[in-house]
Amino acid sequence: MSRTTDQLLADRARLLGPNVSTFYDAPVHFVRGEGVWLWDADGRRYLDCYNNVPHVGHCNPRVVQAIYAQASTLNTHSRYLHDGILDYVEKLTGTMAPPLDTAIMTCTGSEANDIALRMAEGVTGKRGIIATDATYHGNTALVSQLSVSNRPQEGFGLDQYVRFVQAPDSYRAPDPQGARFATAVADQIAAHEEDGTGFAALIICPSFLNEGFPDHADGWLKATAEVVRKAGGLLICDEVQSGFGRAGTHMWAHDKMGVVPDIVVLGKPMANGHPVGCVVANGDVLRTFREGYRYFNTFGGNPVSCAAAMAVLQEIEERDLIANAHHVGAYALARMRKLQQKHDVIGDVRGSGLIFGAEFVLDRSKKTPASAFADRVVNEMRQRGVILSKLGRHKNTLKIRPPMPFSQENADQLFDTLDDVLTSLAPCP
Repeated sequence: MSRTTDQLLADRARLLGPNVSTFYDAPVHFVRGEGVWLWDADGRRYLDCYNNVPHVGHCNPRVVQAIYAQASTLNTHSRYLHDGILDYVEKLTGTMAPPLDTAIMTCTGSEANDIALRMAEGVTGKRGIIATDATYHGNTALVSQLSVSNRPQEGFGLDQYVRFVQAPDSYRAPDPQGARFATAVADQIAAHEEDGTGFAALIICPSFLNEGFPDHADGWLKATAEVVRKAGGLLICDEVQSGFGRAGTHMWAHDKMGVVPDIVVLGKPMANGHPVGCVVANGDVLRTFREGYRYFNTFGGNPVSCAAAMAVLQEIEERDLIANAHHVGAYALARMRKLQQKHDVIGDVRGSGLIFGAEFVLDRSKKTPASAFADRVVNEMRQRGVILSKLGRHKNTLKIRPPMPFSQENADQLFDTLDDVLTSLAPCP
């Protein structure tokens, strides 16, 4: 028997515990997905402009068939030999710069980031980590300490090993060449060394997506990478959100930013919803980790997961989805800029490929964040059949991150609806 929305919420609290997060003031009960579309329990269709997990589209036929075929043949863990994990890692690392040639398969991005930090400690013999002050990298006991906004109230005494730098903000504090950010990282490296912790790694999303995806020129991270390497630390790029062609110009955002990381962390979109994560590393880094740590993941790299992940790579390549992201993303930015000319509440427009959005402000000259207004827009868009979200330090930036098959026609529906919503709503403090 299908539950009503109220019954679903009550049973979630009863069976899953209190405070389990939901989106929107009126949570949505989705029952079906296809491509860039979702349907709720009442049969209403929604345009998905948020989810990067179904990277190549909800219920993608190639991925579904790959999962079915492998699950009907064999599924076991990687202590038994199977071709799938080797074929996948070889194809995946083939999309990256030559030093990134080995990998550990996991089930989630949180697990992968946890391993990446342990790798950094194993290689450097030090424990000091640097992250930005407006990011999110996962929810294990170690990785959760990297988040300021999502950090648990009761930690495990790990906060002494983490230092933060201010997240870049191209709208309020432009840093065209990345020199200011590199200097801030250097200062925190020095602080780690001075207090005896030592510096192990800088971990960042190369597109700074949770921070509001600031508008940075290609190569922006080069100066920071030089600072990290000079100090003997590792550069960890968390590509869980920014990778697999989403930027529209490169397969990986770190390539766009002009750096080759020591470690790349992957997750969410890897297998289109099948739980797959991965740590890709320089072979020397991974060998050092294997020598110092006994690590095994029962489900990481199982044959079904690898088949699903391989299907995603094939779909990106054969459907030329990176080119689609570039073309549709450029069109989307043009349409967003036209809305900016019409609606004063849009203070800034930015994005690359199929990650784009607008920052809402109460006053363009003062750049006062319109955080409450952003929340109203997100909820009203949901009521009108478009799913998106907001993020950034002030939670006032629309986060538009649709599946990769998103089309120009889809973008028109998005922006026509957004235009209507902005016209109907008045900004409020």
